[in-house]
Amino acid sequence: MRTYLEELNEAQRAPVLHKEGPLMVIAGAGSGKTRVLTYRIAHLMKEGVDPFNVLALTFTNKAAREMKKRIAELVGESEAKNLWMGTFHSIFARLLRYDGDKLGFPKNFTIYDTQDSQRLISSIIKEMSLDKDVYKYKQIHNRISAYKNNLITVKAYFQNPELMEADAMAKRPRTGEIYKAYVDRCFKAGAMDFDDLLLRTNELLNRFPEVLLKYQERFRYILVDEYQDTNHSQYLIVRALADRFQNICVVGDDAQSIYSFRGANISNILNFQRDYDEVAMYR
Repeated sequence: MRTYLEELNEAQRAPVLHKEGPLMVIAGAGSGKTRVLTYRIAHLMKEGVDPFNVLALTFTNKAAREMKKRIAELVGESEAKNLWMGTFHSIFARLLRYDGDKLGFPKNFTIYDTQDSQRLISSIIKEMSLDKDVYKYKQIHNRISAYKNNLITVKAYFQNPELMEADAMAKRPRTGEIYKAYVDRCFKAGAMDFDDLLLRTNELLNRFPEVLLKYQERFRYILVDEYQDTNHSQYLIVRALADRFQNICVVGDDAQSIYSFRGANISNILNFQRDYDEVAMYR
């Protein structure tokens, strides 16, 4: 019977066997990048790494499920279930359930989906007696989402004349007021939207060094699938968490980014070697 390492070709096996330090796997679609991550996690566990110390981030629930299923087949169900593995949003929602109370949110905060957010923005526009044909709630929602993914808080917005000027030029000078009302209402309702799951995690790790240290100590091995699709907010969280041990493995395709509409920043993958010392590159 073949061992799990024999199921990999040479190009896949090298990054799986690489234990310490930052590494990057660059490969095109269909080349088995996610397979490398999956087997690398299984190998770390076979080598004695505690699954509680492994954080694996994906972009879809489907990818996380498939990876976890295969890892369970390789190392056993009881071990695999202790992995912190899932989408950026699901993992950081979990983290905020533990420590979001430091930011004033209840442990059981509500998560608004796109529809909830748009409904609230629509009612704020109505309450402010604004022209709904000018202040289209979907456009305003997209604008607020873009601010959050670039870590532009309400305070930062009002300190940025260029942003206010851009909204004024678009005949929507009161966008900032809508943004403020929206954030206030979410907070009062004990709710976060999808973008908050990243924005508030960044805030938590920045404002509370002891919380950052706790998660740096926990996540000694960090693995990120489809790294080219990370946005600025995701990039900063991963960088902060990986800073202590620098055992970070990212896989991606520098020729494609499917989430650019969500603010994905291809420079994250291009700058990886600048961010970490002595990066091992596998292609």
